[in-house]
Amino acid sequence: MVGEQVEELLNREENRSLLDGLEKASMRVEIAKKQLAEIEKQELELKRFKDYVSQLENRASEIEECQKEILEARGMIEEAERSLAQSEGGNAIRDGEDGGLDRDEERFESVKAASISAIVGTLAGLPIFLNQVNSTSQLLLPTAITFISCALFGVTFRYTIRRDLDNIQLKTGTFAAFGFVKGLATLDGGVPLELSAESFSSHVIDAAVYVSENLYIFICAAVALDYCFKMSLLSPFPIRKSISRVN
Repeated sequence: MVGEQVEELLNREENRSLLDGLEKASMRVEIAKKQLAEIEKQELELKRFKDYVSQLENRASEIEECQKEILEARGMIEEAERSLAQSEGGNAIRDGEDGGLDRDEERFESVKAASISAIVGTLAGLPIFLNQVNSTSQLLLPTAITFISCALFGVTFRYTIRRDLDNIQLKTGTFAAFGFVKGLATLDGGVPLELSAESFSSHVIDAAVYVSENLYIFICAAVALDYCFKMSLLSPFPIRKSISRVN
């Protein structure tokens, strides 16, 4: 009897709408559950992504710390290298003071440098002197002066450059100093300067010519010496006794 009454109630028209609404509500609940599960899944993925980003940030900070340590270590190495270089320089000076140089070999190499410089410089200056003299006897004095000047230049060049064979500033400064001094000295031996524009301009032109000529001569000598150094035909200063004995 009860079952029939329930079935009768369900079959009534006004109760069918309630049943339909209940079914739709149940469907909405299921849909909401699915959406909630999807949201929870997305939240879990978002949390995992945040954890991954946090790990990357931690690694970035570790890398930055490592870079700082590397820079500090590099600075310590450079400081140690500077200290070592200073120590080696001090040892070299002490060796020189203690007689570590092979003086006989040094004299021989200086004579070689003077000879090479004198010969090359004199040959380079011959065309210039031939245009300035009228006889062979007049050629003797400028040739002798150039020979002696270039010989002194060769010795000075060797002691100035030492073992710094790639230092362009030292090489340039050495031959430029000799060229300017000798050129201006040649000008000083000429006609005295007068207080006139013509005399002043004449002296300026003569100075430029004399300095240029002597620069050319000493440049040739410097190139010859540099070539001999690099081809091991001439030994740079200083020469140690141990090195000379091995050679």
